[in-house]
Amino acid sequence: MRLELDYQQENNIWVIGHKNPDTDSICAAICYANLKNRLQDGFHYIPKRAGSINEETKYVLQHFGVEPPEYAEDAGAQVKDIAFRRTAGVSGHISLKKAWELMKTENVMTLAVTSASDKLEGLIITGDIAESYMDVYDNHILSRARTQYKNIVETLNGTLLAGNEHAYFLRGKVVVATGSRDVIEECIESDDLVIVGDRDETHICALEENASCMVVTGGTQVSAQVLEMANRRDCVVIITPYDTFTAARLINQSMPIKYFMKKENFVTFDIDDYVDEVREVMSKKRHRDFPVLDDQRRYLGMVSRRNLLNMHKKKLILVDHNEKSQAIDGIEGAEILEIIDHHRLGSLETMSPVFFRNQPLGCTSTIVYQMYCESGIEIEEKIAGLLLSAILSDTLMFRSPTCTKADHEAARALAAIAKVDIVDLADRMFRAGCDFASKTVDEIFYQDFKTFHAGDTAFGVAQISAVSREELSGIKEKIHDYMNQVMSDKKVDMVFVMLTDILNESTELLCCGKDAVELATSAYHLSADDYSLMLPGVVSRKKQLIPSLITAMQQEDQ
Repeated sequence: MRLELDYQQENNIWVIGHKNPDTDSICAAICYANLKNRLQDGFHYIPKRAGSINEETKYVLQHFGVEPPEYAEDAGAQVKDIAFRRTAGVSGHISLKKAWELMKTENVMTLAVTSASDKLEGLIITGDIAESYMDVYDNHILSRARTQYKNIVETLNGTLLAGNEHAYFLRGKVVVATGSRDVIEECIESDDLVIVGDRDETHICALEENASCMVVTGGTQVSAQVLEMANRRDCVVIITPYDTFTAARLINQSMPIKYFMKKENFVTFDIDDYVDEVREVMSKKRHRDFPVLDDQRRYLGMVSRRNLLNMHKKKLILVDHNEKSQAIDGIEGAEILEIIDHHRLGSLETMSPVFFRNQPLGCTSTIVYQMYCESGIEIEEKIAGLLLSAILSDTLMFRSPTCTKADHEAARALAAIAKVDIVDLADRMFRAGCDFASKTVDEIFYQDFKTFHAGDTAFGVAQISAVSREELSGIKEKIHDYMNQVMSDKKVDMVFVMLTDILNESTELLCCGKDAVELATSAYHLSADDYSLMLPGVVSRKKQLIPSLITAMQQEDQ
């Protein structure tokens, strides 16, 4: 058995966008991870996503032949992020003595008993071994435990002279043969294991009484006559250098640990379990060590309360957001290394200084493009396609007021590298994104949804874009009906939905929540039609909607 510490690969760094990711969030994560890996600074950058991929983004990834990032539900520390102890499992057939020696050598209190395929079968602790030694008064226990003769040989430091060491002691009791022949004959029954000294007549008596095993103490040699007789009667003969008292004292330690191990109702943790949950469970249990299993329920090692002190936080680079409400769950338990974004400053706090690049551009991927250029790293065709798609998506093909000259220039350069036509790519992307017929209302609503805070007010804003007003009109009613559920699920005070007509550069704003309609009409000085109002020229949530709503909220509070 070997002990080792299993540390999380500390050079793994996630690059991840916000929840309900849009095309920019996904593409920026992929492309920035690619840039960082090519800079070869000794770390391994892994793109991740904090939510489902929408249809527009799916089209982009498929078109350029790029695999989507793996989904990450929570950035909190998991068991795999702990320096837990990797202890190899042991066979249930090993003796109590061998288990005790392993515990002393490895300085552990618990051993996991596993099958040949590493499935956990039980646990044996020092208390179990002590109990087997101190509280057992049954002289049949060796046979009840199905003790292998090999274990007896090892425990008594003995030598096998006759019989099969791989056979098992299955019936009978343990007898110490002392006294006269009459006394010995009266004590021994068929199939017993007999501990004897150096007298031939005692050996012969035990064999005549059909003993299944004879342990000869004191290192005494057995005569050829006795060995011949033992072989005829299929009796196992073992000689040990120990005296009779010591042999009788040690022989119970030859029993297999599977007879004493705990087989059920023990607490285990999965490698992907979160530390907060693990800590809570541990606080209610008196155990010292807990088995760790992989996703196939195979044993990996042991974790203890002390191991929780050696926890490695996940390292993250955030792209396309800097608000805690939009970040992956468990962000407070992670270490943020960088933030690359183009939105207003949000609510995230870090424990130490980070690299923070925030520029007033139409798209995070424009910033990533600039960083490729600044680093002198050549942009691959696929990466160019992803960056271009993100820019077209976030700027609504340059129609959004957030779009800048830098976004235009980046898009033209990237289109040349990717060998695509900007108008054609944008048209295909937008049409893929507004194919609402095959989607549920939940999928449509959350394809681009973010939450915001202004003072004590929490509100959510979804943006659903299409290339024509007809497509948006077809989903308007079911989206509005769904908004109350969103308010409850997300625990926000108001919900707004931007139904954005890309080609006509206008938005119909749906409002839900107490005073939501009044807030929107106050922000834009327009009248509402029941629960919605038309906003000509408004296509940007970041630049044209959020600032107006927050300003109106602040004016109401004055």
